[in-house]
Amino acid sequence: MAADKPAAPADRRASALARLAEERIDHRFKALPPDADGLTVGELAAERRNLFTGGFTTPVLALSAERLEHNLALMEEYATRHSLAFAPHGKTSMAPQLFERQLAHGAWGITLAVPHQVRVAREFGVARIFLANELVDAAALRWLSSELDSDPDFRFICYVDSVRGVELMDAALRSAGARRAVDVVVELAAGDGARTGARTEADCAAVADAVASAGTLRLVGVAGYEGEVPDATPERVHAWLRRLIALAAEFDAAGRFKGDGVPGALDEIVVSAGGSAWFDAVADEFAAIPQLSLPVLKLLRSGAYVSHDDGHYKHLTPFNRVPEEGALHPAFRLWTQVVSRPTAEQAFVNAGKRDAAYDLDLPAAQVVRRADGTEVAADGVTVTGLSDQHGWLRTAPGADLEVGDWVGLGLSHPCTSFDKWQLIPLVEADGTVTDYIRTYF
Repeated sequence: MAADKPAAPADRRASALARLAEERIDHRFKALPPDADGLTVGELAAERRNLFTGGFTTPVLALSAERLEHNLALMEEYATRHSLAFAPHGKTSMAPQLFERQLAHGAWGITLAVPHQVRVAREFGVARIFLANELVDAAALRWLSSELDSDPDFRFICYVDSVRGVELMDAALRSAGARRAVDVVVELAAGDGARTGARTEADCAAVADAVASAGTLRLVGVAGYEGEVPDATPERVHAWLRRLIALAAEFDAAGRFKGDGVPGALDEIVVSAGGSAWFDAVADEFAAIPQLSLPVLKLLRSGAYVSHDDGHYKHLTPFNRVPEEGALHPAFRLWTQVVSRPTAEQAFVNAGKRDAAYDLDLPAAQVVRRADGTEVAADGVTVTGLSDQHGWLRTAPGADLEVGDWVGLGLSHPCTSFDKWQLIPLVEADGTVTDYIRTYF
């Protein structure tokens, strides 16, 4: 009897996503209506409750349905316009429903950072994964080998940046009896004092030599992260990207992408970069990649765009430099409630470090919502600090703020906003909640 074939990626994703709707609402999920306990997520979504009148408790994080869709479409259009393949960094959201929407908007695959995240993506049927890290964990490599061997359609690529790392990978894969080689790209560091990556072209060549000797690995390209260029300026970022491209050309000229001794012919060379601050530079330089011996997969990996923000990335986004290409819209708003107004200059809300990102910038007060549903700009209201469960507000003379008011906060840094919430209401402009985004951190 023939062995069952693995489910097609789209079918596997659909089945796993459908199971999300079957999860029961209970005390694990903060801010959801207490009277929804026992309903499935799908049943609660079907009720289309209003965020402000449907029993949600504060604080509650809301993701704008319209702004999310705008951001997804904009980056799809940007990648297409610049002839880039797009593997958005999934560690931003760790939300399979958003992975699915990114794939539906033309993403080549999903980028991730650590083995746990890869396992989440595979559970939800993601067929192409780029791991922007060197993978030297033996247990994770055993699992990866099994996953690759059981699914011939699964494409996995990860960094290598050291000879020692290559040796550890090779030993673990041999011990696991791996039948498929793991595809790797040599990571070029963004400069002295930067994060990971081989520091010089000579170091990169030594890593590539080690890959060629391993037998369990296949060199498929080069990659790096321009966001780590020290004291980054446009000139320095462009210069590093040109080094990355030159490295690919040098490796190709030396025949390093032939994969001698490794089963499976290589059909493309991967050149990958791109965070959320310099993807315009990546697009410019990747457009100038010379013709190589094989087609080049120009892989962009920006991730924060999916929700964007009202702080760090609002100031850093490349769309500020190229406004003719469009603009991302901040899609998060954290609604919190005034619980204390001890003086005319001070107020406290019930959202703190457990609810709001604070690693890059403090939240920004944007709007005040009264008990009668009217909304006014949060003029004269400033967030000055966060405790675990309180936000400290400074109120200027004349600021109209009362105990019981809801305050809508804009957040900075999507990556540390998503990770504080397991189920995030997806909210239309009129307050209707249409879905709940499940995260896995």
